[in-house]
Amino acid sequence: MLDRLRHFIIDVISPEAPDHRSFDETGCKLAATALFIHVISLDGEPSDVEIRKLHELIETRFGLDPGTANKLITSATLAEGEAVDLYQFTSVLMRSLNDEDRLRIVEMMWELVYADGRVSEFEENVVWRAADLLAISSRDRIELKHRVGSKSSAPDPAI
Repeated sequence: MLDRLRHFIIDVISPEAPDHRSFDETGCKLAATALFIHVISLDGEPSDVEIRKLHELIETRFGLDPGTANKLITSATLAEGEAVDLYQFTSVLMRSLNDEDRLRIVEMMWELVYADGRVSEFEENVVWRAADLLAISSRDRIELKHRVGSKSSAPDPAI
């Protein structure tokens, strides 16, 4: 298990990472997608709605065709399953993305949280921790939550 994790980390940060592990030079898409997988898996098995939303976000926001999006999601699912914490993904994103792009990642996480119509405290906590690791202020994180929540029909008792 630790050997697989070591190989994953090397694959993500290595510029010569194999194609199945890195879909861009920095591994950003893989790291972001692994975070997304983590979010939709928190409350058990991801629902069909969450899976559809994940595919929609990956295809539209990352500009990928469905086949490439499927490969990315498969790789990210494996990476997320081997992960011990969020830092290994957020650190890749911190090194590679500007403030605006990191805000978009957090916004996408909120979109996944609201996708199934339920917002759990576990989902909120993970978005909070990831946003913190991505140097997103509490104010921006909450503003993104409200913006995404207002577009969603999901009731959120914490608002």
